[in-house]
Amino acid sequence: MYCIDFNNIKKYFGNNVALNDLTININCGESISLIGPNGAGKSTTIKILAGLLEPDSGDVLISGYKPNTEEAKKIIGYLPEDASPYLTLSVRENLEYLGALRGIDDLNYKTDFFLDFLKLREYERNKVSSLSRGNRQKLSLALAIMHEPKVLLLDEPLNYLDIPSQEDVIKYFKKMNSTFLVSTHIMSIAERFTDNVIIINKGQKIWEGEIKQLKNRGEEENASMEAVISEIMGGL
Repeated sequence: MYCIDFNNIKKYFGNNVALNDLTININCGESISLIGPNGAGKSTTIKILAGLLEPDSGDVLISGYKPNTEEAKKIIGYLPEDASPYLTLSVRENLEYLGALRGIDDLNYKTDFFLDFLKLREYERNKVSSLSRGNRQKLSLALAIMHEPKVLLLDEPLNYLDIPSQEDVIKYFKKMNSTFLVSTHIMSIAERFTDNVIIINKGQKIWEGEIKQLKNRGEEENASMEAVISEIMGGL
């Protein structure tokens, strides 16, 4: 059984086709980057997997469960692009509230751990509305992973983070025993998170394989990976 089972999905917004028979199957414990230009359907895919959007046709399962079920919600960690925690609550209150909703037993420990790990301790009593965009992103990451999800859906996870924070987050993710789908349009981020990549454009999968295959193709063509990917995207 796949941890992410996304089969023949179609999604329309009015007359616009966002996803066109898209299929993505990810084994448990695997990490995949979802690459594509703006408007390719990456965020729509992540939102359907997170149970926030319903597909118009096709089947979606998270470890055998429909995404909008309680069973799936317990094992999913979701970070949307431009995530925004509760603005009127403090940093600590956000962690405690979401942790309580998820039934985390060692909530005090987890709250203190992420305050220190993400260097948010000095802001723990500050309302989120007063934080910088980077610190909001750190908090959003903590909220997505503090319950140790089995499946992580990350949409541009390194947005707004400074370089030391990026390194800390990547190291932490690599230690997690989770299945990752990371949506990004930046190849360097994909390379740091995963070994495998799926390229989509206009709601369709146009390439799937290992990042090293893209590197090898780039060396053969004396081109960067970005140039290779651009060439692949132009093939649709």
